Amino acid sequence: MSKVFFYPFFILFIFNYSWSQTPLGSSLKDPKKNYKNANGPSTSLVQEVKQNGLIVVFSCNTCPFVVGSKHFPGWEKQYNELYDTSMKNNIGFLLVNSNEAKRQDVDAFEKMQSHAKDNNYKMAYLLDDNSVLANELLAKTTPHVFFYNAQLELIYSGSIDNIWDGKRKKEMHYLKDAIMSHVNSKKIKPSSTPPKGCSIKRVKP
Repeated sequence: MSKVFFYPFFILFIFNYSWSQTPLGSSLKDPKKNYKNANGPSTSLVQEVKQNGLIVVFSCNTCPFVVGSKHFPGWEKQYNELYDTSMKNNIGFLLVNSNEAKRQDVDAFEKMQSHAKDNNYKMAYLLDDNSVLANELLAKTTPHVFFYNAQLELIYSGSIDNIWDGKRKKEMHYLKDAIMSHVNSKKIKPSSTPPKGCSIKRVKP
């Protein structure tokens, strides 16, 4: 696959945000809140956290950075592998769809159910009504990763890896590296990276 993505389509969709992310060490406000799950029974974040923490990935049904295109493999192809890695290391892993502006269209709950089934998702795929969780965490893109420890304190946020970067000299597996550092009681470096992808489609006030 070419490492250079100078296509108008990707220039239109890719986002490189400033560091206005949720501060490391932040705790979730309402981890016991129940969410509809397109891939199983309703659940909460506190139900999904495991001995070594919880990974929350904001995702959707159609963003080319999630599902892929002829110019990009799509991070969704890594979801089940990341889930397996997380489970192996006693870390919960789930997806959240906060695209409220498309809730009556491509990101309807029924479409989420079909998407989870068609792509053999192993993990919960939660519906975030009115983008409440996305707003709390300042989630910006699909995908956007938030990795919490067992106390649900944020220890990593940002991208899954750097495959979006056509100028990269080597591939950096940020999330996998964060998992291994955490379970081996090492400092996570980097602990924040810029999220890349399509913007989360919130309803305008």
